[in-house]
Amino acid sequence: QVQLVESGGGLVQAGGSLRLSCAASGSIFSSYVMGWYRQAPGKQRELVATITSGGSTNYADSVKGRFTVSRDNAKTTVYLQMNSLRPEDTAVYYCNARRFVSAFWGQGTQVTVSS
Repeated sequence: QVQLVESGGGLVQAGGSLRLSCAASGSIFSSYVMGWYRQAPGKQRELVATITSGGSTNYADSVKGRFTVSRDNAKTTVYLQMNSLRPEDTAVYYCNARRFVSAFWGQGTQVTVSS
């Protein structure tokens, strides 16, 4: 079992920045692929970024060059640095931990970008 707690969401103007954090506990953090997903009102949840235990990253095309995912295995925390935010980035952002067939989700944190 993995427990995930996100923080760092909020209201920001377009062009601004936020950093989300996801603190994990309960299992061997370093063995999990960690990811960030988001869900806007009326839309399906979508992948934002992932990072493997070895540090390899993957991003959705819509956030490439603006968002950076990172992890600190010693602190069992994954981060999402979001720069040049746009109104279309407004969503609830969820942290995800995945290993083999197991997947765990956080409760989500709201990010609102005003124009």
